[in-house]
Formats: sequence, structure tokens, C-alpha cells
Amino acid sequence: MLTINSNPKNIFQIESYLTHLGFKQDDDKYGDILISLTEAVNNAIIHGNAGDESKHVHILIKEFNDGISFCVSDEGSGFNPTKLPDPTCGAHLDACGGRGVHIMKSLSDNIKFENNGSTVEMFFSTSKSLKTHFK
Repeated sequence: MLTINSNPKNIFQIESYLTHLGFKQDDDKYGDILISLTEAVNNAIIHGNAGDESKHVHILIKEFNDGISFCVSDEGSGFNPTKLPDPTCGAHLDACGGRGVHIMKSLSDNIKFENNGSTVEMFFSTSKSLKTHFK
């Protein structure tokens, strides 16, 4: 598990954490995982923990026979993901921001929100090549 405090500068740790775990940039899902995980951590820091550096973001990885999931939890009160506006629709097309959850849904193979929205779990099905690198 990786735990960081809620400072946006700590987002850089995501890529080195994946590298430490054995993920390689040429793995088939690496880009999808990195982007989704970065979005989830960014949302946890900015929205979940409201940038309060005394609060933390926790990242837990679970390995399955057919893939890997990443759970990102913050210490905020959560949110209702079904109430988010569709960023691909009309008035929201030109909005600055508001696309993080949509990106995570698009890049992961499955996504679910738990703990009143303060935890997001993203699942990625993986190939043998990715799993042989995962430690």
C-alpha cells in the first residue's frame, strides 16, 4: 500500500510506485493504469480531502487471476458519482475540469465506488506479459 498526504506535488509518486511494483511502460495496460490512477489520486487530494495536507490518500493494489485492481481512498466525506454531469454532453463540453471520473470509467475495465464515494476501485484485466512483471 502507498499512503501520501494530500499535496498535489505528491502525485508524481504514482509513476515511481508502479515502477517499484514491477510495471513497465511497454506493458499493454500501463498507460491506462497510470492515467486512471493519477486521476483518482488527484480527485482524492483536491475534492475528497479538499487539499488538506493533514489528510491522506491510500492506494491499495489487489491481484486477481484475470487482472489487477487499484483502490484509492481519501479521508473526505465522499460524493455521489451518479450525480456528476456528463462531460460529453452539451453545456459541459467546454467546461474546465469535470472529466476525471469519465476518464477512469473509459480506461478501466470495471470501476466501482464505495464508502459513500470516498473509495474508488478500478479493475484492469491483464495479459500474461503484465502479470509476469508484477511483483
